[in-house]
Amino acid sequence: MSIRRDLRAARERDPAARSSLEVALLYPGLHAVWLHRAAHALWQRRLHFPARALSQFGRWFTGIEIHPGARIGPGLFIDHGMGVVIGETSVIGEDVMMYHGVTLGGTSLAKGKRHPTIGDRVSIGAGAKILGPIDIGADSRVGANAVVVRSVPANSVVVGVPGQVISRSRPEGGAGTLDDGKLPDLVATTLASLTGRVDDLERTLNGATAPDAVRVGANGIWSGDDFSI
Repeated sequence: MSIRRDLRAARERDPAARSSLEVALLYPGLHAVWLHRAAHALWQRRLHFPARALSQFGRWFTGIEIHPGARIGPGLFIDHGMGVVIGETSVIGEDVMMYHGVTLGGTSLAKGKRHPTIGDRVSIGAGAKILGPIDIGADSRVGANAVVVRSVPANSVVVGVPGQVISRSRPEGGAGTLDDGKLPDLVATTLASLTGRVDDLERTLNGATAPDAVRVGANGIWSGDDFSI
């Protein structure tokens, strides 16, 4: 039964969940999914106005906007949920984990498929934006605040703006195990690589590195110039 599976998914993925009763009564992410199922049923029967009306009620009640045309598989858990937007032609697989501020949006005004397809067991971090008719492969993880505009294969880890695949291996633990605090800083890594190459060139040409060169220290803090605002 979908409701029982939804409750189980919430309790498995939220360490703060104490009971199924608490989850059923107090979790807006679940309320939004349940309201969407009713709205989607109306939408499939071409009752578009009542479907949109129910969708708008769900948006007001939960802070989560799901178009009634979106197709959502069982086991979706939206943690916290405020600010989530899921577009009309979005397709979400089974046992997906999604945090607040996520957008599954479009990049075109043309009719037809214009929103993402999310594979099974995908985890999407807070504030991430997945835009356009692209595919996010099963068992992938999208880091917080990533902006993904290209399809990614299964078992990927995606971070950055625009989103970049940084790994094709996936640790054990299932959807919801993404630790955003351990994701790499792509900009800092790129700058560190560039400054290292510049240092090598200066040593080759001058025999020494410029004393005021900007670089990242051993503690991960950039230094060399005044970065104050």
